[in-house]
Amino acid sequence: MTIWFREHLFALKSAYTHLRAGTGNFLFNVLVVAIALALPIAGLTLIENIKPISSQLSIEPEISIFVSPDTGRDSATAVSVPIKRLLKENAINGKLTFIPKEKALAAMQDSSSLAEVLSTLGGNPLPDAYILSLSNNDAEKLDSLVEKLKSLQDVDVVQVDSAWVKRLAALVQILQMGLLFLAITLGVVVIVVVFNATRLQVISHQAEISVTRLLGATNSFIHRPYYYTGALLGLLAGAMALGAIAASLQPLNQAIADFAKLYASEFRLTPLGIIPSLALLAFSMLLGLCGAYLSVRRQLARAS
Repeated sequence: MTIWFREHLFALKSAYTHLRAGTGNFLFNVLVVAIALALPIAGLTLIENIKPISSQLSIEPEISIFVSPDTGRDSATAVSVPIKRLLKENAINGKLTFIPKEKALAAMQDSSSLAEVLSTLGGNPLPDAYILSLSNNDAEKLDSLVEKLKSLQDVDVVQVDSAWVKRLAALVQILQMGLLFLAITLGVVVIVVVFNATRLQVISHQAEISVTRLLGATNSFIHRPYYYTGALLGLLAGAMALGAIAASLQPLNQAIADFAKLYASEFRLTPLGIIPSLALLAFSMLLGLCGAYLSVRRQLARAS
């Protein structure tokens, strides 16, 4: 165990010596890799901020059925009979709730800034309505059910209320797939950058490597300092990318706050948490190690 620690300590010292000899090139490569990593990290930050909003919204299909305004109360309540018959004929389990126009008006007056406008109308302009809540299992039957509901007597308007929520959920899934593709593409870019940086290091130290081999050094002993250098390059680049994205959120949130006020919202972007950030740092370090591993194995195999 002592020998193992001594070998790795020597590898760290050798990696530090290599970095001191080419600090400028190393920092430039860190910057290039950080730029490549910043794009998927920014996308992940955006998706992580949007996901709580989409998860809080109900995506179960919900249909609003508005009765014709000139329909009496008895006829309006009787509309529930053909609606329930349609649900039974199509084997759909749904919850049907009748909303009297008086209740709808009172709710609008309590929660809307149009209360003063409504009070000047001198009457209730709202119709009686039904809210039909379906399960996700019946979502595929939604379109045909809506068309049949529109054909019912005394039914004026049929509106699908949760369609936009399903579109939002689908959009989040598309963004996740696009982010995955972007992360894979830029991950390859990171590996290529580290591969070339390590290759140049190995070429510049070729004479030193030859002497070390003559003294009996093993391949793992020769390779190890470059592995540490590649891993450190990936780690620093990941930290720089995370820091840049976190710093950019502050001015961005100022613009978002002005926009969110228009919708009475306090939405703001927050940086990634500790666990996702550590996972990204570990992943970026792994990419750097992978690029260094491939480069060292290929370059030294040619030289041997």
